[in-house]
Amino acid sequence: SIIYGAFCAMAQTDFKKLIAYSSVSHMGIVVLGIAALNTQGMVGGVLQMFNHGIITAVLFLAVGVLYDRAHTRGLNDFGGVANQMPKYTGIAMIGMFAALGLPGLNGFVSELFSFLGAFESYRWITMIAVTGIIITAAYILWTIQRVFLGEKSEKVKNLADLTPREYLAFLPLIILIILLGIYPAPAIELMNSSLSHLVEFVVNGGQ
Repeated sequence: SIIYGAFCAMAQTDFKKLIAYSSVSHMGIVVLGIAALNTQGMVGGVLQMFNHGIITAVLFLAVGVLYDRAHTRGLNDFGGVANQMPKYTGIAMIGMFAALGLPGLNGFVSELFSFLGAFESYRWITMIAVTGIIITAAYILWTIQRVFLGEKSEKVKNLADLTPREYLAFLPLIILIILLGIYPAPAIELMNSSLSHLVEFVVNGGQ
């Protein structure tokens, strides 16, 4: 699901569908981490669920903002959004780089724990699954190129940047993305004890 979802996302020309298929890929990382049945993998899987919820909320909001103005979600309809809407672009970039798993943002931490935990239990499967990160980087960067970079398309030329109401919607999510990327320790400590007990319970057959 990690690799298949990433390839499906890459094939999309609809911005919203691309994010939806990227969720399939990222939820595969959750399953892989939990299937490892060790504390590190479980922490990564659970944290990935939480982190992905934040990242996806930012990305779907970003699509909503663009659709509200341009009335299209076609990736090939845009171009040069960064020149027309720089503030919107900055916020959308944080969400997209977090989905890509950039170090310093919350997606990196949970993916790292999931893969490290899974590597202990399923070495070859994990090595194959890690290639999904490369595919994810490819479709995220390609999306950035098509939507935000280059010359401004006709659809983009009259678009307004973010309103104060839209800023308020994005702000708490962006803060969480950065905070959990730089300092994830409180979230990890919160999960660690209960998940260690869960792993021990499952491994010992409920004894």
